[in-house]
Amino acid sequence: MTITLKHSQHSENAKAVNPDVTPVADALTDVLTDTYRLVLKTHACHWNVVGPIFYPIHQMTEEHYTDMFAAADVLAERIRALGKRASVNPVRMIDGLDPDADLAADEMVRGLLSDHETLSQRLYALVETAEISGDPVTADIATERAAFHDKAAWMLRATAA
Repeated sequence: MTITLKHSQHSENAKAVNPDVTPVADALTDVLTDTYRLVLKTHACHWNVVGPIFYPIHQMTEEHYTDMFAAADVLAERIRALGKRASVNPVRMIDGLDPDADLAADEMVRGLLSDHETLSQRLYALVETAEISGDPVTADIATERAAFHDKAAWMLRATAA
């Protein structure tokens, strides 16, 4: 049995886009590094939070780091699909993380909130870079990830109120 795909008029008129993927891959690499950094920070908060809001923060951070860990794989695979090497910057990944910090729960929440807001803004910039480069797949991935970080920031903001 042979199946032949028919070309539509639309597909025949479509132009092949062969953009320079370097700006998109570089921005994805930055997002991947920031995602891993936030996974580590979120995990540390998950383990070390104490006080009256322990349980809701413990549960929320587990949901967040689980989602972000899975997302890191999607981001890395997209970088590979663009023909670039997937890697993270380990120096940037741990920059500013203090393993000996003894933060109160509200300080942890504010720190995570700030990082989610920052990563969301980086993802909005990636959407723009991807769209300029004619890469709707990366733009879609970045849009989905920005929505996650916006929601996480909202939840953390509401918790900190």
